[in-house]
Amino acid sequence: MPAPSAQSTRPASQSGTRHDPGGCVLELLRRTSRSEHEAATGRWVGERLATLLGFRYAGLYSPENAVCGPIYLIPDRTLLVDEARALGIATARDLLGGVVPHDFVGTKAITHPLLDDARAIPPGWSHGLARAIADVTLPGWSAFDLDDAAQAGRALLAQGLPVRIKPGDVMGGHGQSVAKNEKELDVAIAGLDRAAIGRAGVVLELNLKPVKTYSVGVLEVGPHRMAYFGTQRLVQNHEGAAVYGGSSLACLRGGLDELTHALSEEAERRVLQCAMRYDEEVQRAYPQVFASRRNYDVALGVDPSGMPRCGVLEQSWRIGGATPAELLALEAMHLDNRLQRIQVSTHEVYDIVDPPLGAQVSFRGDDPAAGRMTKYAIVDTQDDPHGR
Repeated sequence: MPAPSAQSTRPASQSGTRHDPGGCVLELLRRTSRSEHEAATGRWVGERLATLLGFRYAGLYSPENAVCGPIYLIPDRTLLVDEARALGIATARDLLGGVVPHDFVGTKAITHPLLDDARAIPPGWSHGLARAIADVTLPGWSAFDLDDAAQAGRALLAQGLPVRIKPGDVMGGHGQSVAKNEKELDVAIAGLDRAAIGRAGVVLELNLKPVKTYSVGVLEVGPHRMAYFGTQRLVQNHEGAAVYGGSSLACLRGGLDELTHALSEEAERRVLQCAMRYDEEVQRAYPQVFASRRNYDVALGVDPSGMPRCGVLEQSWRIGGATPAELLALEAMHLDNRLQRIQVSTHEVYDIVDPPLGAQVSFRGDDPAAGRMTKYAIVDTQDDPHGR
């Protein structure tokens, strides 16, 4: 899909009031394909964002419908700087998502270092970033070569650590596996796509069990800004694999700094500190990065020796599984400027079910790729008008 020149688009940040009735919200597709439930959720998000911004939802991006006035884009993946510039995206106010200088910066791969003798090192790689965030991530390595990946996995196994293998750009827990010995590691490595690993990398890191995964993030849309802290849950898909099943989020007005005053448990504060350090160090290593949605998955669990471990698993600077719930929170705060806190959740059920009263359904049906599925978001609780 060809991109227009910057002159042919008029992003929201460059064209006056955010509530210009000529403005529109457009979905920007950059992945090779998406499932029916992803497409339905994309439309749902686009329509809600349009209402929130006072724009209209205009469907999928094309040069023809990108001349409607102020434009707000929803990319299905993190954009590159050159892509963003060609589309007229200048700041985080122009999109729901993020912009990065290199493909790998938007993937899981930046979370860990490369081997000292790595065969493949992508241009622009920051060796300093991995050192700076070593104490807020789990033990692990990233690789852009299958031989490097095998060597990294063996290094972890030699320490008595089970290895989780995660392709760099696969979402929602799909495509991951765990190896407890070299035979299982070899099978997992053999199943990886060499070209995809060369482009987006693969992560090999300590697999925690038991583990609890937290979501920490910030969402900014127009004048609205909200931070959240919550937990994820896993469900089984129709193939029996454990995949993302939704998030429960406690949201408040403001940014990550405001969250520090809202958390009282030591473990939760440690999770938040990990996410904030990761966010700060990435910005330091790659100052070209900007994003309106900055989400960090943080694991808290124990290793095989019983030692507690806490570390950021990955970042997400794009539309994600929790986005529908995040938007419900922003909508509520927009409608009541006294509202300071709200709890929301998103649910992905691999069956056709009747959602609870008040739920906002983004998909309910039989997806040709994912099977029977129901996806919804709901407001769980909110403060009274005085913010208590």
